[in-house]
This record gives sequence, structure tokens and C-alpha cells, in this order.
Amino acid sequence: QLRHQVCSQVQLGNENETRFRPMSISEATSDDILDLADFFDIVFGGKVEIKLNNTLQIEGLRRAISSPEAGRILIWREDGHVRGMINLLFRISMAGNGKAAIVEDMFVHPDFRGKGIGSQLLTSAIELCRALGYFRISLLTDTKNSAAQRFYERHGFRTVEVTMMRRRLR
Repeated sequence: QLRHQVCSQVQLGNENETRFRPMSISEATSDDILDLADFFDIVFGGKVEIKLNNTLQIEGLRRAISSPEAGRILIWREDGHVRGMINLLFRISMAGNGKAAIVEDMFVHPDFRGKGIGSQLLTSAIELCRALGYFRISLLTDTKNSAAQRFYERHGFRTVEVTMMRRRLR
């Protein structure tokens, strides 16, 4: 089970008033399901094109968390609140002859973006995959999301010439 404890120095009111806020990155457990579902509501709240079904979300989270061989969810918390998460999927690559991981999703709370949370989550995910013996980690971004592409490039990811195609089954 991955768990990092870190602290963040937060400036309050004036320059003489500083406190440290406890933060952590850990693997999600069944105790985190409702917090993650609430977090998704915040992240996707204003997006009309994404219709959330809380019951399906909770069931999907329950299945994902109870199947660590299929992937892991890492959560970034501050003061006990979910501020970010990354979802890893695991598979076997025939071409690479070994275990490969895919970043399925990574989200940071809108009020906490630009503070290094995404970098910490991605770094932790990469470390976890290395520790578990994975030889590669891949991800997809929206073709028009150049900010996300630059972010991932800063973390060592490179663009490959692949076209993703999708077919809905239900």
C-alpha cells in the first residue's frame, strides 16, 4: 500500500502567521468511495456534456478498489479532504512482453490546480508502477488540451503516433 505523508506551508493573513497543513498521497480503499464520488461531483459539476450517475460511480469505484491486480487509485488529500486523484489501469503488453500501466484519469480540484498536486500524483503513480515491476506507463489526453500535453512532457512522456478509436457497446 502506497502512502506518502507531506506537509505544506501555508501563509495565513500576515507574514508572521504560518501553519503547516497535513497532506498525504495514498492508495484508495473502500473507505474512500463516498469521498471520491463527492470529489467527482466537484470536478465535473459544471460540465453539461458529462452526466454523472452517482450510483454507477460508486459501484465503479467499489469494483476498481477491490481489484488491485487490475489497477490502483491514488488520492491526494489535504486536511482529510480529497484534492486530487489518479487512476491507473494495469495490463500485459504483448509487444513489450511485460506489464504496462495506463493513466486512465487524473483530476485535481479546480481550486487547487497549479499547486503541484498533479505532479506529486503523477510522480507517485510512476514510482508505484516501477516498484510493481511495470516497464511502461501510457496515457491519453484530449488532442486540443495542449496544457495537459506540456504537463506530461515535463514529466518525461512523449507523443507517439497512434490514433485512438472507440466504439460504444451500450
